[in-house]
Amino acid sequence: MALPNVATAVEFGPAGGVSGLNPNNTQSDTSAVSWGAIVAGAAAAAALSLILLILGTGLGLSSVSPWAHSGISATTFGVSTILWVTATQLIASGMGGYLAGRLRTKWVAVHTDEVYFRDTAHGFLAWAVASLVTAALLTSVIGAIISGGIQAGASVAGGVATTATAATAGGAAAAGSEMAKSGSDGGPMGYFVDYLFRKDINTAALAGSGTRLEGAMEQTAAAPSSEVARIFMTTIQTGTLAPEDVKYVGQIVSQRTGLTQKDAEKRVSDTYARMQAKLHDAEAATKDAANKARKASAYAALWIFVSLLGGAFVASLAATYGGRRRDL
Repeated sequence: MALPNVATAVEFGPAGGVSGLNPNNTQSDTSAVSWGAIVAGAAAAAALSLILLILGTGLGLSSVSPWAHSGISATTFGVSTILWVTATQLIASGMGGYLAGRLRTKWVAVHTDEVYFRDTAHGFLAWAVASLVTAALLTSVIGAIISGGIQAGASVAGGVATTATAATAGGAAAAGSEMAKSGSDGGPMGYFVDYLFRKDINTAALAGSGTRLEGAMEQTAAAPSSEVARIFMTTIQTGTLAPEDVKYVGQIVSQRTGLTQKDAEKRVSDTYARMQAKLHDAEAATKDAANKARKASAYAALWIFVSLLGGAFVASLAATYGGRRRDL
């Protein structure tokens, strides 16, 4: 039984040469690559990939909702995105590989194994060219897919980091001016400083004879608030408030609130501890957001690699099928 794609009418000349064959297929310097078919298949694959990506974007945006408890969940959206990207790569690569194999030049007097290899190579080259073209034209889309986790995590981490920065060194620059003007408009730090000077209603009612003194203190309230904020910000990184600072701040708090020195110092220590806890929570939230972003980016990169690898395989396989259909 004659093998397909193998020349059966082969005549050997006196010198052992082959006669009766197409000279273009018997010369060793003839290229076995049909670049026209490869470019055609790559163009089709790139165009189909673009269309499917746009369709997937539209379907994805229509399935999400900014309202709570509406639309699909984040997990479902992530899984569906992975499946759609993989399906897009497989479909587009299969189409491009099939066209590259179907449109390539028919090879005469070439063994079946060589034809199979060449078809596979044509499908792989069509996939490679399409991937390069898609990467060049859709850099922003691919970059968004890869860095989507980073951007999402950065947005969360940015809000947390803003809180942490305002509670620590980030608020130090504004503390001297803002708190001196408005007293309690310094964000989280301003809240804790206001808490220090919060008066007890019962104590203020009993201290009616000191109303004039309290009025004078109210006029100079901005300066102690700014000074206490600077003390906290200077020591917040070390995590320890010096005893002399506790005593000094306690004296200011005692004068402003009418508390005893002991109670004032206790309030200072408790407030400082609460501030430290808030800072630690902000740092933990920032690290957690960064870790989630790292995992999301790693998963996206791995799945894109898997989809591209599957696309290369499907394109090569489809090219062999298209080549066989071409040679019928």
